[in-house]
Amino acid sequence: MNEFLTVPLYHAAHGRTGDKGNRSNISVIAWHPDLYPVLVDQLTPQAVAEHFAHRQPAAVQRYLLPQLQAMNFVLDGVLDGGVNNALNLDTHGKALSFWLLDFPVRIPVSLLPLLPGE
Repeated sequence: MNEFLTVPLYHAAHGRTGDKGNRSNISVIAWHPDLYPVLVDQLTPQAVAEHFAHRQPAAVQRYLLPQLQAMNFVLDGVLDGGVNNALNLDTHGKALSFWLLDFPVRIPVSLLPLLPGE
C-alpha cells in the first residue's frame, strides 16, 4: 500500500517566471529527477487552471521538458490586461509563480528523503 504526504509544491520543485503582455510563463523544475513523474501526474493544465481560477485564465498550456525534469506553463489572460496596463502589481509573474509553488502535491512517503531539508 502506497502512503502519501501532501506538501506544498515548493518542497518538491522550484520555479522561474516571466510575463509578456497579458501572458504569464511559469516554469516548475523538480528538485530531484525521481520527483518529476509525480509532479507531471499532478500538475496537469486542468489542475493548474483550477488553482488559478480566481485569475480566470483564458487558457493554460503545459510544455514538458523531461531532460531538465521541468515543465513550463503558459497562462493567458491572467495579468489584468498586461503588466503595463495593470493597476495591481501582485498579478505579475513572480507573484503568480509563488502562488503555483503553494500548489498541494501528494508525495509518496518513499520519496520524502529526496525533498530538501527532509
